[in-house]
Amino acid sequence: MVDPELQLTSVARPSQDLFVQLPAGPRLCFRDTGGTGGTGGTGEDDDERREVVLLVAGLGQDLTAWPDALVDALVARGLRVVRFDNRDIGRSSRIDAPAPGLVRQLLRRPRPDAYDLADMAADAVGLLDHLGVQRAHLVGQSLGGMVAQTVAARRPDRVASLTSLYSTTGAAGVGAPTRSTLWRLRHAPAATVEVAVQRHVAMMRHLAGLGFPLDDDALAAEEARARGSWERGGGPVSRIGPARQIQAIAASGDRTAELARVTAPTLVINGDRDVMVDPSGGAATAAAITGARHVVIPGMGHHLPPGLVDRLADLVGDHVAAASGASGASAASPLEGAQQ
Repeated sequence: MVDPELQLTSVARPSQDLFVQLPAGPRLCFRDTGGTGGTGGTGEDDDERREVVLLVAGLGQDLTAWPDALVDALVARGLRVVRFDNRDIGRSSRIDAPAPGLVRQLLRRPRPDAYDLADMAADAVGLLDHLGVQRAHLVGQSLGGMVAQTVAARRPDRVASLTSLYSTTGAAGVGAPTRSTLWRLRHAPAATVEVAVQRHVAMMRHLAGLGFPLDDDALAAEEARARGSWERGGGPVSRIGPARQIQAIAASGDRTAELARVTAPTLVINGDRDVMVDPSGGAATAAAITGARHVVIPGMGHHLPPGLVDRLADLVGDHVAAASGASGASAASPLEGAQQ
């Protein structure tokens, strides 16, 4: 069955995009790098020896929001990296429900038909089921961090480790965006690619952090990523999903008590210059999860700049290696129940 909303208009479909129709959910688009389903696999036996890292993207971001350099660095450590478009974003299915208006979003009053973070977490588990992966190392940024936290709290049997990247708990009074950020989010969805690209680049400048400003090369990369995301998402329809994802956060409320149920080794990372999710959100997350390690990066904002890729790869890679009990990521133990 062809979904007309997901047809690309001006570029060929990337061959690395794969799809799964979840039995009780949306169709997800994903990429599998370092396994037989992606660009780096060497065989089924090789897949079974590799620890799986599942990357969960943030609000309004498709899977291309994860820098290729970060994916490549993790694969170079012997890891299998899976990333996917959340529901309502990229080439994954759009949910058949009206988007909430701006007033509902600002007042955190979800529509009665809203999905929540638990629904998005179930999507992630469904993808692992499709891949035959029993346990994975979850890495989520922002909204994706909330989704990853929810998987870790509700399905601890599926999570080998958790990395929560500039995310929060949903509690009132922590992790709130600044007024200047809320002002930039006030616009109606972009109707043209030119407007979408302009807004994306302006927002990335705003979010980058004082310690890692975007140079000309980084700005050009952000512009290219925004154009690619527009086309991968089917044009104007790609701008509707973020409102429903914001609603999912509101519908989930304060998850602090739930986070106390997380048993997976947890790494919490955030910057001290984050204007989208105040650094207090990272502190609250680390406090809610027993034994969590909290790393605050000076000068970092709400962005994954080129200058931080190596450090982030080391932080995540070392955390995965420690959680897997291996002497190094390249000597990771077999995944229980892994199939291809």
